[in-house]
Amino acid sequence: MKRATNQHTIRPSAFRVRGAVLAAGLGASVVLSAGTAFASSGSTAAAPLAAATTADSVAQQAASQAKAADAAKKATAKKASDAKKKAEDKKKAAKKNAASWKTPVKKYTLTASYGTGGARWAAKHSGQDFAVPIGTPVSAVHTGTVVKAGPNGAGDGPAYGNAIVIKHSNGKYSQYAHLSKVNVKIGQKVKTGQKIALSGNTGNSSGPHLHFEIRTTPNYGSALNPAAFLRSVHVSI
Repeated sequence: MKRATNQHTIRPSAFRVRGAVLAAGLGASVVLSAGTAFASSGSTAAAPLAAATTADSVAQQAASQAKAADAAKKATAKKASDAKKKAEDKKKAAKKNAASWKTPVKKYTLTASYGTGGARWAAKHSGQDFAVPIGTPVSAVHTGTVVKAGPNGAGDGPAYGNAIVIKHSNGKYSQYAHLSKVNVKIGQKVKTGQKIALSGNTGNSSGPHLHFEIRTTPNYGSALNPAAFLRSVHVSI
C-alpha cells in the first residue's frame, strides 16, 4: 500500500514538471512570436520613411530643374529684348544720320559720276556732278567748319573755279565747286542744310552744275566716291 501511495504521489509531480516545461515552451513561443511581430512592424515603419526620403529628393530635383528652366527662359527673353533694343537704337541712329546729312542741292539731275573719264579731266572724275541752273542755292551737307573758300578752286587750282571745302566731325571733308558766289569764309561754322553758296559755271565746266566731292583731307587727290559715302549716311541721291 505504501508503494502504491508513493507512486500516486510521484505522478502528480511529474505532471507538474511536464506542465512547467510546456508552459515554458509556450512562453518562449509567445516571446518569439512577439519578437517576430516587432521585427516585422519595424520593417513596415522603415519603408514609408525611405519612400518619403526618395519623394523629397525627387521634389528637390524637380524644383532645381524648374528653377534652371526659368533662369534659361529669362536669359533668352533678355537676349531677345537686348537684340530688339539694339535694332531699335540702330534704326534711330539711321534716322538721326539721315536728318543730319543732306544733299548739297534740292532739285538736280545727276550727270558725271565719280571715277568716269573724259577730256575735261587730267585723271578720272573726282566727284559727283549735280546739274542745276546757275544761282541754285548750295547747302552744307553736314555740320562743320569751312577750311577753304574762294576762287582758284579755293587753292586746289583754276579748274574748280570758285570753291568751298568744309571739315566735318567724322574726319571727312566736303567740297563744292564751279560756284557763281561764295557766301562763307574760312573758319566759319556751318550747320547741316545751311546755304553756303550759289551754283555756277566757273572754272573748267561744260555747263551749269555743282561739282561735289567727299575727301579724306582738305586737298585735291584725296577724294572718295561721294555717292557711296552719302548712301552710307542714309542719304539717297
